[in-house]
Amino acid sequence: MKVDVLLGLQWGDEGKGKIVDVLTPAYDVVTRFQGGPNAGHTLEFDGQKYILRSIPSGIFQGNKINIIGNGVVLDPALFKAEAEALAAAGRRLEDKLYISKKAHLILPTHRLLDAANEIAKGDARVGTTGKGIGPAYTDKIARNGLRVGDILSDFERKYNNAKAKHEIQLAALAHPTVPPDVEQEWWQGVEYLKRFRLVDSEHFINNLLDEGKNILAEGAQGTLLDVDFGSYPFVTSSNTVCAGACTGLGIAPGKIGEVIGIFKAYCTRVGSGPFPTELKDATGDKLCEIGREFGSVTGRRRRCGWLDLVALRYAIRLNGVTRLVMMKSDVLDDFDTIKVCTSYRINGEETSDFPFEIDENVEPVYEELPGWKTDLTRISSERDFPPALNHYLDFLEERLGLPVRVVSVGADREQTITRRRV
Repeated sequence: MKVDVLLGLQWGDEGKGKIVDVLTPAYDVVTRFQGGPNAGHTLEFDGQKYILRSIPSGIFQGNKINIIGNGVVLDPALFKAEAEALAAAGRRLEDKLYISKKAHLILPTHRLLDAANEIAKGDARVGTTGKGIGPAYTDKIARNGLRVGDILSDFERKYNNAKAKHEIQLAALAHPTVPPDVEQEWWQGVEYLKRFRLVDSEHFINNLLDEGKNILAEGAQGTLLDVDFGSYPFVTSSNTVCAGACTGLGIAPGKIGEVIGIFKAYCTRVGSGPFPTELKDATGDKLCEIGREFGSVTGRRRRCGWLDLVALRYAIRLNGVTRLVMMKSDVLDDFDTIKVCTSYRINGEETSDFPFEIDENVEPVYEELPGWKTDLTRISSERDFPPALNHYLDFLEERLGLPVRVVSVGADREQTITRRRV
């Protein structure tokens, strides 16, 4: 069996959680392979809205196995709050959620270092969520990290050693240390983690594959935030591309099956960093308002702009995408004309390649397409797609060289249409 990978092709917030939820009935296992509680995967069904930070989005569909992989960084306090909120809503997790012993822990001091480092950068701030993800991954790479499996043996000593190192760094940055109540809450989260099945996930996942189980790997953030291939340094601290599923789960490259790439019908970005098609005008405000473009974790307003095919082709190439999913099509319902960036003009030269650096010299080149002026949220079948929407999809497929298999026309899981004509 193979592992299918589902990931975002833009700057995150593409709607991955909803599509994982929709696809989960076809799989036996759903697993997260990177990122931390800076992710905010939103799902809506039965009149309820749920936001998942660390827990895989397959948790709502039957008794599927859900795994937090070794590539994830986990904050015990935030995990406990998330799991308890789901339990209060009738979603018991202990019998279907597994956590890798090799997943790294976010310490309370990591959150403080995150804030202190951002302050120290001044105008060059990256715009992190302040959840401690970057410092946790830094410790992992520097071989100073603590892992979930460490909580099972001599953990207090290990924790105090790590905390002492962080306090030296915090003192150098003139930043206060952890308040006792915050540290106590974190330790309660550590004890709560012990309720769950802590596993050697690389063996566990490969054994599941050997047993013939279908596995869906869920990515967090988006390709353009990848630490190697994104708009560095305005990126996240992990590999958000398909290759990250191999290192974040412990599976061989040959075990990758379908790669499902998700993109919005337009573009958004949270925080700092380049954004060639950003609209700093009434059109951008309209996209933000209609699309409810506010971070599900931070509440921050997302920057909005037209769809960027230069960046999208780049993401498709990096990930080896085999099929596409277009989200938030309904947000464009009321536009007379829709623009799509097909290339960049840099110092007078036109290019279709995503450049090493994006600055003020990068000018998007647009093509205009007619809007469909139709309420897509009322549509339940591809047969009812307006001609202009079909034209938009045909245009994208021709330029991207891949089929758009699924189109989302609303926030609810039922507002998801699988296309049969492609």
